[in-house]
Amino acid sequence: MNVNNNYLVIMAGGVGSRFWPMSTPDYPKQFIDVLGCGRTLIQLTMDRFEGICPPENVWVVTSEKYADEVKRQLPELADDHILREPCRRNTAPCIAYVSWKIKARNPRANMVVTPSDHIVMNVKEFQRVINSAMKFTDTSDAILTLGMTPNRPETGYGYIEADLSFASTNNKEVYRVDSFKEKPDLATAERYLKKNSFFWNSGIFVWNVNTIVNALRVYQPAISKIFERMLPHYYTEKEQELINEQFPLCESISIDYAIMEKADEIFVFPASFGWSDLGTWGSLHANSPRDAQNNALIGENIHMYESRNCVVHTAQEKKVVIQGLDGYIVAEKDNTLLVCRLSEEQRIKEFSE
Repeated sequence: MNVNNNYLVIMAGGVGSRFWPMSTPDYPKQFIDVLGCGRTLIQLTMDRFEGICPPENVWVVTSEKYADEVKRQLPELADDHILREPCRRNTAPCIAYVSWKIKARNPRANMVVTPSDHIVMNVKEFQRVINSAMKFTDTSDAILTLGMTPNRPETGYGYIEADLSFASTNNKEVYRVDSFKEKPDLATAERYLKKNSFFWNSGIFVWNVNTIVNALRVYQPAISKIFERMLPHYYTEKEQELINEQFPLCESISIDYAIMEKADEIFVFPASFGWSDLGTWGSLHANSPRDAQNNALIGENIHMYESRNCVVHTAQEKKVVIQGLDGYIVAEKDNTLLVCRLSEEQRIKEFSE
């Protein structure tokens, strides 16, 4: 595998406002230091691909209104590698746009596509899995997704059912996908957990550029024609003008519905490297270091007394003293303080309006 053909695409257009008050639709979670480690989620995403994809082969697809923030947080990224969407159209048009543009320069490109707002605790194992996956797709026409080995009956993720009866001849860790499952109820999630053939759908994809372009041509011809017609204009001054005009004409559809649930050569790489999409305060609590009372504390000057099972995110250098709370979120940003039961976090959107 020629590393110079390895490309990274980071999808960073989501509104990601579940961690209000730190994140808002104008400043979503991918740009926040959610873990309190000194690096934002999009920076951590970039960091873990070091040595896998050359820096000049990294692309970010984001909203026009986030483009300047992407450049500020990833200054090593070339300006023309930040693709600006004029409106939200889900992941299939996003992936189609960047795929056609990369193919115009390098038809031998081998791509990994990842969200910008996930966390990975075991970076070494993540890198091993990605390298192995990219070797697999470099010499095949397979569409590959990473499936996370579940450790609890999670109702917040979609699932992938794999055929584990035999592995691919080209990679013994890769299996054919039997089906994709929507987010289940608790009883169904518990049933999935008892089997060893169900994996969380991570939303991380690996394929070579010809494979994904051909799949889009077959299963999404209307979207494909939009970006194929633009081939003479990629890397020119006219590109953004045409994108602003043509991108809104795309159907708003996820890559899962557009391709993954339709194509034949779909494979899954089961993996376990401490992954989470950080979709909730509860997931942040579960994926953060915790003290003896099961409190996750993100900030430099937090003092807990007779409190347990809380997640506290106060990173603006104020002294915070909490007494007598059990199972609460405490979060502060600028002029807003949130105190909410973890069990009631689904109401945060209501509070933020």
